[in-house]
Amino acid sequence: MLFNSIEFLIFFFITVSLYHFIPHKHRWMFLLAASYYFYMCWRPVYIVLIIISTLIDYFAARLMAFAATRVRRRMYLILSLCSNLGLLFAFKYLNFFDHSLNALFQVINIEKVIPEFHILLPVGISFYTFQTLSYTIDVYRGKQKPERHLGVFALYVSFFPQLVAGPIERSTRLIPQFYKKVRFEYREIVDGMKLMLWGLFKKIVIADRLALYVDAVYGAPIGFHGLPLILGTVFFAFQIYCDFSGYSDIAIGLARVLGFDLMKNFNRPYYAKSISEFWQRWHISLSTWFRDYLYIPLGGNRVAKWRWQLNLAIVFLVSGLWHGANWTFVIWGGLHGLFLVCSLWTASLRKKLVLFWGFSQRKNLHKFLQVCFIFILVNYAWIFFRANHLSDALYISAHLLSGLSNATMLNFVAEGFGFGLNHMLISLAALLLMESVHFVQRRHSFLGLIHRQPGLIRLFSYAFLLLCIVLFGNFSVQQFIYFQF
Repeated sequence: MLFNSIEFLIFFFITVSLYHFIPHKHRWMFLLAASYYFYMCWRPVYIVLIIISTLIDYFAARLMAFAATRVRRRMYLILSLCSNLGLLFAFKYLNFFDHSLNALFQVINIEKVIPEFHILLPVGISFYTFQTLSYTIDVYRGKQKPERHLGVFALYVSFFPQLVAGPIERSTRLIPQFYKKVRFEYREIVDGMKLMLWGLFKKIVIADRLALYVDAVYGAPIGFHGLPLILGTVFFAFQIYCDFSGYSDIAIGLARVLGFDLMKNFNRPYYAKSISEFWQRWHISLSTWFRDYLYIPLGGNRVAKWRWQLNLAIVFLVSGLWHGANWTFVIWGGLHGLFLVCSLWTASLRKKLVLFWGFSQRKNLHKFLQVCFIFILVNYAWIFFRANHLSDALYISAHLLSGLSNATMLNFVAEGFGFGLNHMLISLAALLLMESVHFVQRRHSFLGLIHRQPGLIRLFSYAFLLLCIVLFGNFSVQQFIYFQF
């Protein structure tokens, strides 16, 4: 059941309507049943995996509370880690390592010895396993008391607005909210529905329309060169942002309608002036997860400089692997790690160049150039993220700047960018609208700014956005990109 489907619209209205009429003490049962039903709409049998993960982590955390020694507490933590990561490995990475090992065996002239397993990847497994792992780790560290109510903990693991693609919530934030008595508040419900509408606009009007061009280019890149590849890559940068941030907006808005506050997951990432700032703005719930549960335990930046750089490389390689069982994702993560390490190596040189070129007096120009440079680096890395195969990514990288003669580019533009002039104009207009909103968000909360407007202007804004979705949306019901992770 996709957020951008009629089935979900019906599910949403029924769930919200019943939720606000059910007494507070029974709401957790209703939300848990709704969450399990929501997940089972994809493949019912995989609800067993969520239940297994829930039970193991619930009892592991409870047993930690009664453990007499730190060694025994660590044993229960290891049980949680092994069970969750074991499930993740079996369903997501087994065939990846199988293919990689068999390829290695072929190089040394050994016949294939490892059988291939055809297993359908459970939707959202990377998200809910990381969410439950953060809980048991926090209990082990003493940051979270073990949850005594099994039903509430099961709801924390499976809460349907963020079950499939996040945000990855911490137990310290979300579990207490399930005990809070939620009252019907008109403004909260309206604000939540505004976020959902904005998320649908980004998904249906921008992401799914850009996907038409991106899929054509990246589906068969051989034969394309120059401007079509550049345009396809830039379009993918906005497609994946609008697709994933659109999902997050819908999830956060839906949770707000129900009376819950989920963490912000995106903060205008393409305005970042450094790679580290990009990761402070992009998929914030995942980047902070890796910071707190991998980077800092490895030593963070409180170690020797070479070890600090190694820690960064490890975190981003693991982050790439988390995104997908393919070497293209590992390389994508590795590139971001390399960018960060290079920024450390060149820090003093860049400071000297800023002084030499007088950018310290021209701060706005300096910021603009930084944003452009980081956007180029991020876009280059997206090539490996989007490419279906490593050979495709290498072809695109090698042919990005070929055939950029004036005559070729003018002919490409005259033909409607190979996309159709109407599609291109709609896409560019929608992107311009989104970036205008982002520009306003530099100084003001967008919802706060809307609240300050007269009622007629607010009503016109909602009607205009809804009309854009109806008239210009791509209603082929395309799956959200991050559902595959």
